[in-house]
Parts: sequence; structure tokens; C-alpha cells
Amino acid sequence: MMRLQPFPPHRALIAGLGLLVLVLAAVSVAVGYAPLDLGGAFADLLTGRESLAALVLAELRLPRAILGVGVGFSLGLTGAALQGLMRNPLADPGVVGVSGAAALGAVVAFYFGLSSAFALALPLGGLAGAGLATAFLLALAARGAGTSTLILAGVALSSLAGALTALALNLAPSPYAALEVVFWLMGSLSDRSLAHVALAVPFMAAGWVLVLATGPSLDALTLGEDAAASLGFSLRRTRLLVIGGTAAAVGASVAVAGAIGFVGLVVPHLMRPLVGHRPGRLLLASGLAGAALTLGADIAVRLVPTRPELKLGVVTALVGAPFFLILLRRLRVDSE
Repeated sequence: MMRLQPFPPHRALIAGLGLLVLVLAAVSVAVGYAPLDLGGAFADLLTGRESLAALVLAELRLPRAILGVGVGFSLGLTGAALQGLMRNPLADPGVVGVSGAAALGAVVAFYFGLSSAFALALPLGGLAGAGLATAFLLALAARGAGTSTLILAGVALSSLAGALTALALNLAPSPYAALEVVFWLMGSLSDRSLAHVALAVPFMAAGWVLVLATGPSLDALTLGEDAAASLGFSLRRTRLLVIGGTAAAVGASVAVAGAIGFVGLVVPHLMRPLVGHRPGRLLLASGLAGAALTLGADIAVRLVPTRPELKLGVVTALVGAPFFLILLRRLRVDSE
């Protein structure tokens, strides 16, 4: 008699997280400030009939849900990869400096008035800033720079980008322009269109492929760099894939959504015990959990009865900052 093999726990976790993301994405499409006949809107959209419901669905609800999945998956996935590469539980996507550089690129587009010239100036500026930071980091990694050197380079990039962003705010031609920049930096998925999706998702997907390919080498790194090298894994290649993938995914996320913090820090810690503390298995689980957290937070900002709408980055920070303090306290206790 053939015995059924038990379903591996980590695969059950992935399946459950995937189902949760699908449910939250559907809820995100359904939730809005005005009632929408989703059945009629989808029917109009599929048949090509131009109606207000189809327009709202195609230009507002669907792009917001898709970007919620993409941005959250990017932040959760890259946070787990960076923590595995650097073997540091406090690493997150902002540590490599790409987030700050992408934000600076968008601020430059704001400052010089490019954002009023054409709609995609902001994400294009963000991608340009992320691209420059990526080129710098990849050049360092290609020359054999160690993990510590890459961390210090990322800190330097973040500091420089932050200083230049503050300078742009200080020299803003009007207080309204400065306020607009500040609101964008808080992070949000509102008022995004399918053009933003088409611009950002290819870069995100390329980053996901690069980062997910490092799973086995991140598992080997838990034994130490020398042991991983003896097993045939190239630490230099792993650094290139993680840095390049993080830059592509996070740079595209910041370019279209602004700065959304703490997702890449919080989610890997929540998922790590559920995957047996294996960095390779943590990647996909953290990506899906990051997508679920981002979608849930974005749904929450629409349900809270405040006007103007709360910024998504504010909500994730309110959730993530207390967790960060608890994590620091736990790490201190473990070290004593």
C-alpha cells in the first residue's frame, strides 16, 4: 500500500503565505473611498467598454494592488538576503544606500520641475539614482571588496543622498514644493497607474531572480566563508547577485512608491523561526510575507477615516519601530 508523503512544513508555509497575498490583493482591489461594482467593472474592462468603473479599476485599484505586492515582495526578499549575506540581523535594504540614492533621484526631478513636465519623471529619476548607486557598489564588489567594505560604502551613499536631499529641501523655491517632496518621501501607493507598474515591475522581477538564485550559497555561508568556499560557492558572485538584485528591486520600489521602511527588517525576523533558521528558505517566505504586510498596511490607510490619507511609510514605521526596539533589547539580553 502506497504511503502518502507528508507535506513539508516550509512548503505549507509558502502555500499559506501565497494564498494570504492573493486574498489581500483581492481586498485591496475591492477597498476604496467610493463604492465600485467590481463585477461590472471587470466585465467592462474585459470587453473593452469605456466606463467610469472600468477606468477606476484599471487606473487606480489594480495598479495599487500590483505595486503593493511588488514593493512588499521586494523589501521582504532583499531584507532576508542582506541579513543572510552580512550575517547581521539588523541589515535591511536601506543599508546598501540604494534606497537613499533612488529617493534623491526623485527629489532632483521634483526640484528641477521635471515632475510637472511629464508624469513618469519621478520614477525615472528614482531609477536613475538607484542605477548610479548600483554601478558604484557593483564596481566595488567586482574588485573583490569585502562585506564590511560594501556596508561602509552603503552607509556613505545613504549619508550623501540624505544630505543632498536635505539641501534640495533647504533650497526649494517655495514651501509648497518642499512640502510635496516631504509627502512623497513618506511613501505611498496612491494615485499610481499602469504606467508606473510597467516601468517598475520588470526591474523588480529581474532583482527577484538574482536574489533568489543565491539561496544555496546563503545556506552555505552559515558555516562560514571558508567552509562555503570549500563547498564550491563563490562569495564574490554571491555578493554581486545580492547587491545587484537588491539594487534593481529596491531601487524600482522606491522610485514608484517612495521610502517605505522597516518591512525588510521586520519580516525576516518573523519568518526565520518558521523556516528552521535557513537563509535560503527564508528568501521566498520573507518576500511573500513582505507583500502581505505591505498590502495589509495599504488597506489599513484606506480604512482609517482621516483626510488626507495616511502615508504608507508612516504606518509601516509605526509597526516596525517598536519591533526594532524589542529586537535590540532581545539582542542585548542574548549577548549578556
